[in-house]
Amino acid sequence: MYEEIEGLTRALCAAHGTPGCEEEAFRAAEAALSFCDAVYTDALSGVTGVLGDQNARRRILLDAHIDQIGMVVTNIDENGFLRVTNVGGVDCRTMPGSPVTIYGKETLTGVVCTLPPHLAKADAEKMKPVSEQAIDLGLSRAQAEQLVSVGDRAVLTNPLRKLLGNRISGTALDDRAGCACIIRAAQLVREKLSDCCVLVVCSTREEVGGQGAKLRTYALEPTEAIAVDVSFAKQPGVSELPAELGGGPMIGFSAALDRKISKRLVALARQRGIPYQIEAMGGRTGTNCDTIGVSRAGVRCGLISIPQRNMHTPAEVCDLEDMENIARLLAAYITDGVEE
Repeated sequence: MYEEIEGLTRALCAAHGTPGCEEEAFRAAEAALSFCDAVYTDALSGVTGVLGDQNARRRILLDAHIDQIGMVVTNIDENGFLRVTNVGGVDCRTMPGSPVTIYGKETLTGVVCTLPPHLAKADAEKMKPVSEQAIDLGLSRAQAEQLVSVGDRAVLTNPLRKLLGNRISGTALDDRAGCACIIRAAQLVREKLSDCCVLVVCSTREEVGGQGAKLRTYALEPTEAIAVDVSFAKQPGVSELPAELGGGPMIGFSAALDRKISKRLVALARQRGIPYQIEAMGGRTGTNCDTIGVSRAGVRCGLISIPQRNMHTPAEVCDLEDMENIARLLAAYITDGVEE
């Protein structure tokens, strides 16, 4: 039932793309956007697919970030272990014993070292930061230096897997799942545009500040924008989270967002029978909306989030039904317009 959006997500998640090194992910996005009237790639800001007349009065930007959290090699020690630091918010608790892919002169597999519990001391429960952990390639220092250089990138590796029902789990669903949603929305409206231009942006470097969305929004000058990112769904250990995995798109309300767009999204969800959830924030959203909204003289901006469990780990979990419903809601917003 959700084969198209699952296929998009698998193709996007399979590509490497830590902030500043998104080239492989760019190629996956370019292929997924090949149905557009035009596709542009800019190393600093990302990949843009264009549908409709670029001179149209209404220019809608759909944004999701294509970068993923990861690590950068800072040193190779005397025993051949790689020392790294995080690029984005890597959860150090998930690292010990985890498989790692290192993008050096070759693509290599390693594991993060972990002390066996038999040898652990009293303070073993204190988790070391990323910069104090090490990756084992199984090589000596001389061998490692032939294949890996300081500055090379690495990611915790867990290929996308299907869980029961409509659930999927893996690495980089934050925010390749969002990219899949906006590409799917563009597929749904490509034959239905009139006096409207849709700008589908898979933007760079959100995990380190949102520079890609800021640059692309400035260049494209949209009249309005909606960003799609992930947000927190209920899971064991956190009882106060209101959103449910499988409960539908999370429509954002915040001082940083355009209230008319938020209310229009709610109205469209009700009209189309799309389940939805409300996410209320006091100010900044922690997404690309915070930079899109203040581009040039300002851009009216809305936010839809995908409910997700285990964010910033190698086992992020999303629901394909939520993702398809986000695409449907975006398509309705594009074709039905905004009530003034």
